[in-house]
Amino acid sequence: MNQKYNAGWTAMENATQADFEAVIDFEAEYNAALVDRLLLQLKQLDEPWTPYPLNRYQHSLQSATRALNDGADEETIVAALLHDIGDVTAPYNHGEVAAAILKPYVSEKTYWVVKHHCVFQGYYYNHYLGGDRNARERYKDSPYYEDCKYFCHHYDQNAFDPEYASKPLEFFIPMMRRLFGKNEGHMELAERADDKVS
Repeated sequence: MNQKYNAGWTAMENATQADFEAVIDFEAEYNAALVDRLLLQLKQLDEPWTPYPLNRYQHSLQSATRALNDGADEETIVAALLHDIGDVTAPYNHGEVAAAILKPYVSEKTYWVVKHHCVFQGYYYNHYLGGDRNARERYKDSPYYEDCKYFCHHYDQNAFDPEYASKPLEFFIPMMRRLFGKNEGHMELAERADDKVS
């Protein structure tokens, strides 16, 4: 990182064109390492013990492998890999966090599916916990309703099989680099993220 620029402002309203050009240069360099930070975060899901048949890291690898073996596109495969990454810092709304990470780089459909997958997953267990397993029905009119059902049924709820031959993380890193390597510039990415359907 370029450490030669010394900012002389303490409030943005007092910064200059040169100051913000230095900020943009720094952000471009910092953002280039996004995949490496995501990989570290994903590895935090590799718990030593879990009541699930697999821990969430292994589940993520299996989810992505199932999407791969199903012929899904790279965007969906990476989404399957990262769909639970929000569990690290947001266990009660991890789908929203994972979707927000992906939002500038993926289609509206993929963003929507990842954001809502927690509600759709509830179909498989909510009735055991006093909840409504059909909570997903409130999204019945969404154009992505069936896509989210498919994602959860084929890549999520069934991705806990210790005997399944999942690909290692290294297999998916080039896909992540391609997806997150879409560098359209600071303003373009921010505007596109803001314009997407929530």
